[in-house]
Amino acid sequence: LGDQLKILHSITEEQSKEQGKVFNDPIHGHVELHPLLIKIIDTPQFQRLRNIKQLGGAYFVFPGASHNRFEHSIGVAYLAGEFAQALKTKQPELDITDRDILCVQIAGLCHDLGHGPFSHLFDGMFLPKARPGKKCQHEEISLKMLDHLVDKNKLKLVMEQYGLEPEKDMKFIKEMIGGPLDSNKQKKWPYEGRGEDKSFLYEIVANKTNGIDVDKFDYFARDCHHLGIQNHFDHHRFFKFARVCEVEGGGKHICSRDKEKDNLRDMFENRSSLHRKACQHNVNKLIETMITDAFVKADPCIQIEGSGGKTFTLSEAIEDIEAYTKLTGQQMPQCAVNLQLRNIKTHGGVGRIHKALSQWKEELAQTIPDDGLTAEDFEIVVSFLVTSLDYRIEGEDPISNVYFYSKFAPDKASKIDQDQMDKLLSERFSEPFIRFYCKKKDKQSLDAAKKHFVQWLTMTTISHQVHSALLLLILMWSVLSLFRYRMETQRKTAKTINMKMWKMKFKPEKNKHFLILTGSL
Repeated sequence: LGDQLKILHSITEEQSKEQGKVFNDPIHGHVELHPLLIKIIDTPQFQRLRNIKQLGGAYFVFPGASHNRFEHSIGVAYLAGEFAQALKTKQPELDITDRDILCVQIAGLCHDLGHGPFSHLFDGMFLPKARPGKKCQHEEISLKMLDHLVDKNKLKLVMEQYGLEPEKDMKFIKEMIGGPLDSNKQKKWPYEGRGEDKSFLYEIVANKTNGIDVDKFDYFARDCHHLGIQNHFDHHRFFKFARVCEVEGGGKHICSRDKEKDNLRDMFENRSSLHRKACQHNVNKLIETMITDAFVKADPCIQIEGSGGKTFTLSEAIEDIEAYTKLTGQQMPQCAVNLQLRNIKTHGGVGRIHKALSQWKEELAQTIPDDGLTAEDFEIVVSFLVTSLDYRIEGEDPISNVYFYSKFAPDKASKIDQDQMDKLLSERFSEPFIRFYCKKKDKQSLDAAKKHFVQWLTMTTISHQVHSALLLLILMWSVLSLFRYRMETQRKTAKTINMKMWKMKFKPEKNKHFLILTGSL
């Protein structure tokens, strides 16, 4: 027993001498991480993130968007530690311990472990096609992957050596990533990892209250850098003016200074700009649709070995975490993606209107019978473009869940007034985009597809529904704009209203085959 204690003591001493590593990050500069984070980074489960594109198919459109989930995760871990440390320094009465900060950093580092090939393309586009009815979010897989990472690499002992309590702190880390466990959601305080006196710690990595967290801070800066888009949000300033306040009947929350409303507006508009220019780029959505088709066709042909020697296809790998560990963008041979990109030419239609998709393919094919086009030759993709923000929690505007404090009452939290909120953000949250694609590339088929699309729009039932939806939106936005203008006039506030009427147009572009139905205000 004495020899064993000596060995354990020597190991502990050796561990205490270990230094964290320094990463030269293009976004945050020289980043130093705790030795325990390095142990996690050096595992196969984390290293797989090197081969998972942060922005999915955007790399085929933006040559600079080659960054991966690996560097994003390191950036989130760094910002999580910086934010927690800033709160600890500013408000020592919060009793934030080094153990708390380390757990927050681990949550930031591991929050994206569950992403599949091409990130959101895998669980948002491929799985619904390959396994209809199977619901799977990357956050759920991240929690399973974290457990697998810790068990497979025997990290519980290492966690204890750095002052963590694996049983309790693992719950805390997973709750920060995925929210409260299902069994606790009905309780007054649904979390087990930390008590209600440290409720603010759950708002650092993945803020379930209003969506303002370091995960977004990193991808704003990182995605903008690699896309060549200017980032207008300053997370350093947010850290400087953030503090924790007691909210009546709601525990402790991270609050912003009242004068920081404009900085928050910049954050929401920055997300809108990113989605509009990159994530919802017409060509990007088209390429992601084609990559999804390539994945679906390759699904039964790709076999990945999982636990017990059993093999799984791409879509089945989510059932076995050992197989999922081996699942990266490299499973899809580049030649298969290139073949799909080369062979599928398109024309598309984009409409900012709400419309159910049932029977649309059949209706498109039936508008002009006997010309060789069938429903399978068309593809309809629905996506949502974020305008001001889309962090809604159960339909609520999340800005209404942000707490502010004033210079003269730094410990008193309050929400923003409704009239100030109207000035701060547009009332629109997200716009649905409906894109129509034809999979055949020969000129005859493309010409026929255009005629199908035009004929489909002019059909009595469809035309009536489309024009009714457009007319309804025109009336709604006219009333809202008029109401807002009158309110601003009453406040004697200068305001310029630029309004564009909804237009319906067909725009054949040179060397491309796009039919675009647009509406803007």
